[in-house]
Parts: sequence; structure tokens; C-alpha cells
Amino acid sequence: MTTPKRLSGLHASKGLKMDIKSPANSISPFLHNLRSMLMLRSKKSTISTSLQVFVFTILLIAGNPRHTTFAQPGNSLKLHRKALLADTHNDVLSQVVISGGDVAKDLTGKAHTDIERMKKGGIDVQMFSIFCDERYGKGTAFAMANREMDSLDAIILRHADVFLKATGPDHIRQARKAGKIAAMMGVEGGHMMEDRMDFLDSLYKRGARYMTLTWNNSTSWATSGKDETENSVPEIFLKKGFARADRGLDSFGIAVVKRMEEIGMMVDISHVGEATFNHVLAIATKPVIASHSSVYSLCPHRRNLKDHQLKAIQKNGGVVFLNFYSGFLDSAYEKRKTDFLQAHRAERDSLREAGMASYEIDTYLSKVYYEEADALRPSLDILISHIDYLVKLIGVDHVGLGSDFDGIESAPKGLDGVEDFPEITSALILRGYKPRDIRKILGGNFLRVLKKTTKA
Repeated sequence: MTTPKRLSGLHASKGLKMDIKSPANSISPFLHNLRSMLMLRSKKSTISTSLQVFVFTILLIAGNPRHTTFAQPGNSLKLHRKALLADTHNDVLSQVVISGGDVAKDLTGKAHTDIERMKKGGIDVQMFSIFCDERYGKGTAFAMANREMDSLDAIILRHADVFLKATGPDHIRQARKAGKIAAMMGVEGGHMMEDRMDFLDSLYKRGARYMTLTWNNSTSWATSGKDETENSVPEIFLKKGFARADRGLDSFGIAVVKRMEEIGMMVDISHVGEATFNHVLAIATKPVIASHSSVYSLCPHRRNLKDHQLKAIQKNGGVVFLNFYSGFLDSAYEKRKTDFLQAHRAERDSLREAGMASYEIDTYLSKVYYEEADALRPSLDILISHIDYLVKLIGVDHVGLGSDFDGIESAPKGLDGVEDFPEITSALILRGYKPRDIRKILGGNFLRVLKKTTKA
């Protein structure tokens, strides 16, 4: 969901930042008078030495540009522009382009993503999701994957001045040098390889550099988080066509993971069940990724990762790329969303009867009833709190951004689309993050794991 353009937080809060930080503003006379008063009183020995030291330290910090300039808006944006910004998950291909949307046009209010807003947001690397849901299977899923890949190739060809197709670190460097966006692909859902290793190899050759082992629907060789959570009896999996009654990876699933590592395709564990996750981490020899997941301890949802999973990814050397979806960040969002959907139950039921998927209905209603849906969104602080949690638990070297833009109907306030990535940089600065660590979160960690897993 996207909202009308508003004043960016980098500028909207300018007055507040300047009033507090800058020695050239209205606070300076106050500091000057305080210093004069302190010096006068100190001559009469009416103030303690320790208090004198404390106050003069405050004066020194407040009056020293080295302590003030970094937090100012211009420097925040400068850091953002210089850093490599990589987003590991964007669904604009399947949700907008395939249905006729043109990313060369201004899609504000219609989609989270278009070319001009990608430029505004400072995106250097965009991993476009190749996705279809459980309504596609053998005979259709692989074809849909190729159709979406064709669409991205066509976009890159039409806008060669904007995009460079990338499959590895060298291409990313070339794109940055040329001032272009490195366009990459990741397959969301192992069902799109249709249980065929030659199809997996084909997806890789076409440019896919990660595959999410499952979407919400399990494959015949790996169980999803949705199925593991909602189906407690193993026999249910057999009735759904599974080749075994246990959960996690079967022998073919193990072979898939090994093949992905062999050819240089990152193994993505977002969406998978805990049993599948445990199997993957037990056999993985290269860093794995969670391309778009958040923290279970802060928002208990089956799509989020528990502490033991996060620590396993840390030990593996992998990266968790944070999902921007309100429902994966704010535990109270689902209740608000349920009430919203209930208020439009008749329309929702009609859309379901027409064959729309639940996530498509959510997106549709959020756009039709924009003001109601906008009121449900949590603050940007809650996303930064997820980053804080990850950094404290597993370290800054294992944290990145995987927005899920155009695959979600709601993101925190301030993140209305791809143009708003600078808001995250600004918020991290205000939380006290050092430039070096911000650069890691924005894209440095992505580049590291890409180098360790891919071949080209």
C-alpha cells in the first residue's frame, strides 16, 4: 500500500534537529549565558567542581561541530547515497507488471514501486521476486517464472540507462560505476522448479540468485511454515500429495539444497517451517539468507524467526533481511486488520467468491479504503526496534533489508514506497548507529553473503 507523497522525515524534522544540535541556532544564547553564569559563580565558590566539569562538557559537545554535523539531514542523506543499498525482496513483477502496470510511470497510490521512486530512494541493488502462489503447480509454475523473468529482461532492455542485469558482485560494481540500478532475481517458492533439477538449473542460468525453498504452500520435498503450523497431524501432508509423512526436507529436498550451493544460488529460508529450517542449517555449507523475515520475539507470527533460528543463521554466517510488513512487525496489527476486514466483510466475501487470493483482497481493500487502512499502520520506530533486536542478538554483520514492497498491503508510517528508504538511514542515525554499521545493514552484508555463495 502506498500513500500520497508527504514531506520526508529527513526534512520534516529538520527544525527539531537544528534547534537541539546546532551551535548557530536559538539554543546558543542559552549556552552562552549558562557558561557566563557558571564562570561567575565559580569565582564565588558556590558550585562544585564536579558540576563545573559536567556543565562545561555539555557546552563543549553542544558547541563542537564534530559532534553535531553527522545527525543533520544533509549528512544523513549523504551517507545514504554513498552506501550500497540492497533490497532483497520486491514483488512488483508478479503483482504489478504482469497485470499490465508500467514501472516507467508514476505509480504513487497504485504500487510501492516505480523507476523514479527507486532513484529517489537511492536503491543500488534490487532483487526482484519471481513469484506465483499455490494456484500454480506442475505444468504452470515454471512457465510463470519464465514469464516474469521475460518481463524483467524487457524492462532492463527498455530502460538500459537505468538498469543493469546483475548476477554477481562484479555486475553490482559495474552498475554502481555507471550510476545504474543492479537488477537481480530471486525465486519465491520451490514449487516453481516443479520437482525438476533441470528447471532449477534453468532458473539459475536465467539469473535467479536465490530460491525460497517454499512459499506458504509446501512442496513435495519441503514443508512450509504455514503447513507445519496449521497441520499438526503428519498424515495430512500425505493427503496433500507429499512423498513422506515426516516434516522438513526429504532426500530430494536435501539434494535441492546441495545443488543450489553447488551452482551458486543462495538458499532462502523465509516461509519455511521450523523442521525444514533445522534440516537446512544442519546440511548447509554456505551462508543462508532469510530474504524477507522479521523477529518472532517481538511479533509472534509463523513467518518470523525465533531466537534459536536467528542464532543458527548467525553461526552459519548468513543474513536476516528484515521484512517491512506491518503484520510481521507489530503484534497488534492483526487485530486492527481483522476489525477492518470485518467492516468490509460483504465485499471481501464477494471478492473471494470471484477467485481472488486473500493477500490480493487485502491489498485491494487497503487501496479502496485508503484512509481506514492508513490508520492501521504502526510507526517506523517499530521496524527500527526489530533491527535493534537483531543487532543485539546476532550482531550487525547479519542484518539487512528485504522490504517485500508490492507484496504487502501495509508498511509502517513513513515507508510509503521505495522512495522512503532514506527514512531508515535517518532513523538509524537517530538511534545512535555508526556510519560503518549503517552501511552494513543497508547493503554491505548482502554483498558479503553474495560473494560467499554465488559464482557469477
